[in-house]
Order: sequence, then structure tokens, then C-alpha cells
Amino acid sequence: MACCQIAPDVERPENNADKVRRAIAAGVAGGAEIIVLPELASSGYVFRSVEEARAAAVPADGEVLRAWAEEADRGGAVVVCGFCELASDGRVFNSAALLADGDMIAIYRKLHLWGDEQRWFAPGEEPAPVVSTRHGRIGLAVCYDIEFPELTRGLALEGADLIALPANWPHEPSQDGARPVLHSLAEMTAYLSKVFVAVCDRCGVERGAEFEGGSVIAGPEGGLRAGPVADRGVETLVADCELAQARDKRTSEHNDAFADRRAGQYVDALVQG
Repeated sequence: MACCQIAPDVERPENNADKVRRAIAAGVAGGAEIIVLPELASSGYVFRSVEEARAAAVPADGEVLRAWAEEADRGGAVVVCGFCELASDGRVFNSAALLADGDMIAIYRKLHLWGDEQRWFAPGEEPAPVVSTRHGRIGLAVCYDIEFPELTRGLALEGADLIALPANWPHEPSQDGARPVLHSLAEMTAYLSKVFVAVCDRCGVERGAEFEGGSVIAGPEGGLRAGPVADRGVETLVADCELAQARDKRTSEHNDAFADRRAGQYVDALVQG
């Protein structure tokens, strides 16, 4: 598994698609079977207007995603990548695509929009999907979604071995040398549902906004298998992950993270939403 931490540029959208393609090619050349890239990798993040976001948007069935899928298929890889989506009805979404077998297999439109995203994007209207691939079952989410345990637990309950999460985490200076809580979110999400979690963050500065560059890959035991990047710059994280391990939910000789759930006894608002 590879997380390709790159730095898209909202002011040079014509370069972003090729930057993603080259990252996929490098991941394939390195033997990665699953490759994750950042949120809005096709466009950059810090828009100034609705018109700018719309101009940067591309259709899910268009040439940009097709070229990424074909690049991944050279090595039989599965790719999860964030992109700025222009829907057939004219709406613009913050989306993630799962690409495999030279084609676009699934699209997830971000449900939980952060900050100014609410100005540029329509919120998603469909649940986050779990997609069966040749390498395992992959659940899709995007950035802020990880802060909603109902969504990530739901993906795990639907059978996800891996939650792949493109992100654009803003940088927040650490307090007293403590590491960013964002890394812990990935570890705890992995630990609580006994799944793999791959967060591929972006890096760099865009229109004065600094990004965390905090890509990490966490295992079902809650530990980091790779990351974070030491200098928060451009880098590809790689980890060997046997996704079938996520199907064993036992936590002790007598306990199981899923079998021990007592859904009927929980607050209805948490169970039913």
C-alpha cells in the first residue's frame, strides 16, 4: 500500500492531473497494489469563488480519471484519489474515486463539508461505499469524515478491510511538542473497528494556507505502519498490509469488537442517526 503525499496547486490546475498520474506511476513501479492520493488532488483546495471551483471541476467519466485508471492498471493497482467533480446536473462535489481495472469503479461524494467547502461544494447524498477489489474490501471517506465515528464504524460494519481517506488537513502548530491529534484519529479509527486506515494528506502552502502533510497508514492493532512524514513534505509512504487480518475482530480469548456490540441498548440517536 502506498500513500502519495503531494502538493496540488489551485493556481496551476493544468499541472495537477499530470502530477497525480506521475505519482500513480511511481507507486506502480514500486510494487504498490493499493495507492491513495490526497483530497482534491485534481484541483487544489483554496478556492476564491464558486466560479473558480466550477472551472476546476472534471466529470467522473472524463479523460482525467480515465488516464489515472489506465496508469494504475499497468501494474494491476487500485487507486483511491480525491478530485473536484462536475456532476451531470451541474453541481460540484468534493469527491473520491476508486479506480481499478483501467476504469472508474466507484465514486464517493463527501458528506461532511469543512469550512469554506460549504461555499464551493454540494454535500454528498449517498452513504460512503465499501467496494470489493482484487486486493480487499475498501471503504471510502474524505478528510473531515474521519471525525464522524458513525461513518467509519459503518464502513467497518459493512465489511471494509481498509478505510482509504484522501485528506487536506490544515496545519495546526503543536502544543508543547505534542504530535497532531489528526494522526491519532487514524490510529483510533483503526483500533476501534480493527481495520486498516490509510490517510493520504496533501502538503505545502497554497494561497497562504499551510497543510499538515500528515499522511499515515494505521493497522488494526492501532499502531502506525507508516508515517507521518518527518518534514511534512512530498513523499510516498509504503506499508505491507495483509488486509485479511482486518476480518478477525477478536480482542481477547472471550471478546470480539463486533460480536460484543449491544446495538439494541444504545441511544436511538446513535443507532438510527
